[in-house]
Amino acid sequence: MAPPRESSGPTKSARQTQANSISQSTRNFTPLRRASKSVREFDVHAFLATIGEGRTATLFPKKQTIFAQGEPADAVFYLQTGRVRLTVVSTTGKEVTIGILSDQSFFGEGSLAGQPLRISTATAMRDCAVLRIEKRAMVATLRREHALSDLFVAYLLTRNIQSEENLVDQLSNSSEKRLARVVLMLARFGKEGISESVVPKISQETLAEMVGTTRSRVNFFMNRFRKLGLIDYAGGAEGGLHVHGSLLNVVLHD
Repeated sequence: MAPPRESSGPTKSARQTQANSISQSTRNFTPLRRASKSVREFDVHAFLATIGEGRTATLFPKKQTIFAQGEPADAVFYLQTGRVRLTVVSTTGKEVTIGILSDQSFFGEGSLAGQPLRISTATAMRDCAVLRIEKRAMVATLRREHALSDLFVAYLLTRNIQSEENLVDQLSNSSEKRLARVVLMLARFGKEGISESVVPKISQETLAEMVGTTRSRVNFFMNRFRKLGLIDYAGGAEGGLHVHGSLLNVVLHD
């Protein structure tokens, strides 16, 4: 007589209970995993395009001062659209243009490095849409959101490289080459595949300040560029400067 087989009922029941428990745990855990994947990602472009805590948007008409030299440095500014001129007035009263900014530029960032007062004046060269970000809000967001800090650091590095190139340009190149480079920079040549562009009306005095030469020299070289077909003066209310990519040859020519 064959020995009675051991009953598998309790074992099967235990396995089934364990499987049900695992299945239930999996069902309970799945929403948590899905929730972790659906955590809101920080949109840096939305942050710089909208108002919010510590962020205010302002429209500055042409020639209006955004901030002045000597004012408290308590915020960073982001130029959404427009063009801004940065100037410094020396102790002798001479005003010098140190930069011209276009769309998607930060300025006034010295406040983040402990700068108590503005060392320059920012003026709208045409109608500008500007986002003002309080120092406290900017610092907190930079610490919390890597997307913004990466963008901000990349911008600062680009500005630093440009400043170094300007210094080398001043020390090693002729006034003509420096002027050509400044005009190309204002035309944003090489960005977004643009081969030629229109620079909004800018005085020869301002160009002379940026190049580090006299207005008469700027006038001479601009007339020469025009005769060579490298630039021409656009019509319209703004009376801008039409810059051709061929102007780059002046910079590259030894």
